Amino acid sequence: MEAPILLSSSIPNLFSFFIFFLIIYLIAYFIIFPSWKPKLRPEASSCVISFFHGTPAVFLAVNSLLADPDRNFHSTNTPFQNMVLDYSIAYFLMDLTHYLIFYPSDVLFIGHHLATLFVFVTCRYMVYHGAYAILVLLILAEVTSFVQNTWTLANARKSDVEFAAKVYSVLSPPFYVLYSLVRGIAGPYFVYRMLSYYLSGAADSVIPRWIWVSWVFVVVTAISVSILWVSNLWVELYKEMSRKFEKKVRSCKPYSHDYWVRAGLNGTGNLAISIFTDLLV
Repeated sequence: MEAPILLSSSIPNLFSFFIFFLIIYLIAYFIIFPSWKPKLRPEASSCVISFFHGTPAVFLAVNSLLADPDRNFHSTNTPFQNMVLDYSIAYFLMDLTHYLIFYPSDVLFIGHHLATLFVFVTCRYMVYHGAYAILVLLILAEVTSFVQNTWTLANARKSDVEFAAKVYSVLSPPFYVLYSLVRGIAGPYFVYRMLSYYLSGAADSVIPRWIWVSWVFVVVTAISVSILWVSNLWVELYKEMSRKFEKKVRSCKPYSHDYWVRAGLNGTGNLAISIFTDLLV
């Protein structure tokens, strides 16, 4: 009778969380961003509900794991951990609804959300074990969400709002570094530990092999896409800085060495400093 009891106690939470994210989305769409272009309003509203999911989910997941002294890759989900899973399931259902309505052709994000929901739902409602692994992955996925959402909003308005352009310029390098460390190093390392544990057969009695294989496949695919995405961002950043550097060098060519001396600058060294400073602005 454990499964029906868990299911009946969880559905109200899941529904409440979904309504919560729906209300936040509607407030963002109709009250916070009414003056934004119709093309940008849905994306901005999606960022707002992500603000309300990402960072809170990290803190909730960390606390739920620390409160479980018996946590391991196949331990039974605690009620606290199930609540965090319900919270994330509700968010992804709401964001999936957003994509199906406004971006039905965005197969990549729709597929990502469906795959993520498969992982959460099977952990929460089918096997009732393995929340430790899933919540650690959730932490790694969402620890960068606050910075990423801020960066996304700034990117959306950088062409017509000067402050947004400055925020985007300043935030891009540290965001790329943090994202690269989490998705390129921490994530793969934890997946390696997760796969090694499941391959040992220690979890086969409570988590069917086809389920944990599916989990690993989804996570490896998501990490691979994330690494490709941030790699492209690094390439674009390098090209942009190269263009700024070339533009600055061309603008400085008319000035002679005597000019820089009269201006109080010591030749090429200070010119390089001046160029580097401008690249960061």
